[in-house]
Amino acid sequence: MGRYLIRRILQMIVVLLVISLITYAIFFLMSPIDPAVLFAGKVPQPQVVAAIRKEFGLNKPIYMQYLLFVKHIFLGDQWGWPGLGFSFQYRSSIRTLLSQKLWISTQLAVGAAILWLSLGIPVGIVSAIRRRTLIDRTSMGLALFFVSVPEFWLGLMFLWIFWYKLGIASGTGYVPFTTSPVSWFNHMIMPWIVLALGYAAWYSRMTRAGLITTLHEDYIRTARAKGVSERKIIFKHALRSSLTPVVTMFGMDLGALIGGAVIVEVVFNLPGIGQWAVTSAYDADLPAILAITLVTTFAITIANLFVDIAYVYLDPRVRYA
Repeated sequence: MGRYLIRRILQMIVVLLVISLITYAIFFLMSPIDPAVLFAGKVPQPQVVAAIRKEFGLNKPIYMQYLLFVKHIFLGDQWGWPGLGFSFQYRSSIRTLLSQKLWISTQLAVGAAILWLSLGIPVGIVSAIRRRTLIDRTSMGLALFFVSVPEFWLGLMFLWIFWYKLGIASGTGYVPFTTSPVSWFNHMIMPWIVLALGYAAWYSRMTRAGLITTLHEDYIRTARAKGVSERKIIFKHALRSSLTPVVTMFGMDLGALIGGAVIVEVVFNLPGIGQWAVTSAYDADLPAILAITLVTTFAITIANLFVDIAYVYLDPRVRYA
């Protein structure tokens, strides 16, 4: 296991470097916008632009700029570690902005993940056990609906019904937990539900399909022949093996959402990574785009690493040399 973890961490570092190189090339070589001109204002003066290029190292060759960027990631820059540069849009260090916005996106992702796991997996289990009954058909019909409906439409419907019409939920925006726990919860509950419903639908369908397949395996028939109770067969033997694809998807989904749930954050005006990515792309804030890409990649790779480790505990047949 130790060698496997070392190998995966090294692979993760290589992936991050490759992603950073590709993103850097796309936005710094192919973009027609000069970051120094953008930062200098609407009427940039040549001497001001030259001073900005010198201050941020934009006057150096492109490969030197990239090497300097990589160096700052590992060793830090004048704003701290990791060194991610300066946002031309917000006139602030990206490290400071990232710590604020990443925390909001993490709250959104973790809260939604708890909801969709608590809803999706039990519904999938019940549907698999009660296959072809009214419960199964109803739950899978609802799952198909929530998988198909767009998140932005669902979010707008929630706002229209529960905020505008009924007035039982808070509207858009974000209130920190330290300011008011009640207001924080009221502002987060609808984004959690809207984000969780679509994922819960996917997870219920995956759980159902995996459990139905596993219940027809030979070792399940053997357990039944030995007189093992049906409850023990389902929850101790079949469910653990059938959850492997669910855990795989959970790692990828949670990692991606920590990098920002763009649609939900925009609809509910949550100042997280997703909304920041949209405004940064619109305003051509190239250092911010690069930082967001790296953070999202890092979150997904870390989540997948934990998923691979969880395989050993979920499925006894999985072993790492």
